[in-house]
Amino acid sequence: MREKKLVANTVTSLLFQVCTIICGFILPRMILGAFGSSVNGMVNSISQFLGVIGFLELGVGSVIQSSLYKPLADKDDESISKIVVSGQKFFSRLATILLVYVCILMVTYPFFAKQEMGFLYTSSMILILSISSFAQYYFGIVNSILLTADQKGYVSYITQIITLILNTVFCVVLINHGASLHLVKLTTSLIYVIRPLYLSYYVKKNYHINKKIKYSGEPIKQKWNGVAQHISAVILDGTDNIVLTIFAGLKAVSIYSVYNIVVVGVKQLLLSMTNGIQSLIGELIAKKEYGELNNIFGWVEWTIHTGTVFVFGVTALLIVPFVQIYTHGVTDANYIQPLFAALIVLANAGHCLRLPYNIVILAGGHYKQTQKCYIIAAVLNVIISVVAVNKLGLIGVTMGTVVAMCYQTLWMAIYDSKNIIYWSLKNFFKQVVVDIVTVALMSSFMFLTPIKVFFTLSSLSYISWVVLAIKVSIVSIIFICITNLICYKKYMIKLFDTISAMFKKITRC
Repeated sequence: MREKKLVANTVTSLLFQVCTIICGFILPRMILGAFGSSVNGMVNSISQFLGVIGFLELGVGSVIQSSLYKPLADKDDESISKIVVSGQKFFSRLATILLVYVCILMVTYPFFAKQEMGFLYTSSMILILSISSFAQYYFGIVNSILLTADQKGYVSYITQIITLILNTVFCVVLINHGASLHLVKLTTSLIYVIRPLYLSYYVKKNYHINKKIKYSGEPIKQKWNGVAQHISAVILDGTDNIVLTIFAGLKAVSIYSVYNIVVVGVKQLLLSMTNGIQSLIGELIAKKEYGELNNIFGWVEWTIHTGTVFVFGVTALLIVPFVQIYTHGVTDANYIQPLFAALIVLANAGHCLRLPYNIVILAGGHYKQTQKCYIIAAVLNVIISVVAVNKLGLIGVTMGTVVAMCYQTLWMAIYDSKNIIYWSLKNFFKQVVVDIVTVALMSSFMFLTPIKVFFTLSSLSYISWVVLAIKVSIVSIIFICITNLICYKKYMIKLFDTISAMFKKITRC
């Protein structure tokens, strides 16, 4: 049963991320072409400012998920109901605070953002973009957490896939018919309201949640101990756009957002393959199955590191050629930024490399013990970004994220090895060395003078880019296989066996 749920979560999550990437490329490019870089920058900037309200979630969502593992494993409906009800009360209050924050943002944002649109245009856009966020906090977030903790995240992913496709179709039609951006974004917000409403219906139908249950003590243990982790995550994800909005202007935000579409899409695609692992590890820790836990962690660590090296190594080599094609014809800003591209790829790769260690911390419920790490990472990111942005612009804001991610990855690996899974640090450092050597071999080979011309765009077209992507991917896979067959032969054999078994199942069908 565990394996079936893990497969269902992984497959649906992967499909969702593929749809997100495809749709994420279609709509921003249409907005960029129809409304310009400043408007595109404004939409991304407002979305990031609305995301700031996530600060007030205070990490409660992650703590709720960790708190649900044991009662779900024990089928304790009473404890599940108490946790869900307590969580819903918290997020309903947060939805009310969001309304107040939106009103404040509507009045203040048009004055401090370096934007060219009028007050009414900008304020009404803020109101429209906030609709789906309110619905998520008021109706959907606790239900989504419950499903994820119960290894039924596939229900949420399927709902998101459907609404995502619907939104893309409607928005493409509206833009092609000359609709205003306000109408396009209002359509998006209303379609996305379907998600939390359906999840509410599904949970009501499939779980025995007593919404009127009474409790004396707080059922969510360590409720406020996830604050540092959450604030750090919000800062690491949202600082760049906010700093650019205040210090560099909306065109810089637009440039950042174009590159961010690519790297975030790639990152989420990789992360989707790990969805379900946290709940599985959480269950193993709750049941104290430490032997199985260490076996699974070793495989997870290697898989994530190797996947990150491949995915982001290829992305680093392909992102600038892609942006050249993607923004062709857009002349109101310079979108070709090679050094910035390298740094934003490195920052997001760092986010993925720290994932196995972060998963263990969250699954084990070690929130209070790890607060210091998250606080330091957040402070590093903010200080470096703000100090560097005036002189270095886009490069400056990404430098803060790179430093923070490097610090967190090392700290988490050390903490896990000493306090949760007792995984030797030699394994971590060996993995990092293999990662660096593999990337160095891949990039060095492709930049050799006699071969370099083979790895350049033959023309400014998507077909030419796809051909280049195939070449780069093949070379990358070859070098990854060579280094890992030497250093991780056992895992490579396991990977080949897994792929072979999957292929046999497909051919039988």
